[in-house]
Amino acid sequence: MRFQDKVVVVTGAAGGIGSAICQRFASERALVVVTDVNAEGAEKTAADIRGAGGRARSFAADIGTVEGCRAVIADVMAVEARIDVLCNNAGVNRRGNLLSLTAEDWNISFAINIDAMFHLCQAALPHMIAAGGGAIVNTASQWGLHPAPNHIAYNVTKAAVASFTQNLARDYAAQKVRVNAVCPGEIHTPMLEAGVKRAGRTIADLDRMVPYGRIGRPEEVAALVAFLASDEAAFMCGSLVEITGAQAVA
Repeated sequence: MRFQDKVVVVTGAAGGIGSAICQRFASERALVVVTDVNAEGAEKTAADIRGAGGRARSFAADIGTVEGCRAVIADVMAVEARIDVLCNNAGVNRRGNLLSLTAEDWNISFAINIDAMFHLCQAALPHMIAAGGGAIVNTASQWGLHPAPNHIAYNVTKAAVASFTQNLARDYAAQKVRVNAVCPGEIHTPMLEAGVKRAGRTIADLDRMVPYGRIGRPEEVAALVAFLASDEAAFMCGSLVEITGAQAVA
């Protein structure tokens, strides 16, 4: 019950890691605002939580725009009048080396993976500070710390997420706003499955590359996110926590 009566906002919450994060917070009695550009997917996540006895509502928004980001926070404050935890989880992965990418690939990677984080935090921070504190947990990536080949747009934006996290933490720790990031390795999500299929590989192939014996599960990342957002991690601020099963980037 670590999040009893707390309001938690999760972006990129229609599926994969985002959906698991929402379910984890709801299981600990948070009221979860499920945000995604996919309105149907966001509502399904929220409905599943309500069906299990939790509290959740969906809010569809395109956080690739400044207006979409501001609308998310404005809606939360108008309806819930508080925001205790912000999970910046939304992300896209445009694969390829520099010469294979388009300008659109590069621009959308930054718009979703890092620019949205800037606008959401800028809108949410004043409310957290006024309330005496809060927690922000960003989804970075192992690849933002140790680049993988042929993923330059994703790697660079996730490196920016890591730096953004540490900078924001240093700037607002005195106001009791804790900012941390999770840095997952290979996690079994729809995004990963699509990439594996395109490469002509299988999940079993990936499992064999991980010293722990398998790739990660969304609920395992969600558990780490919940810990970082909880009072149990009260002295963690500016941390980049890898969750990889001891796998090094190939």
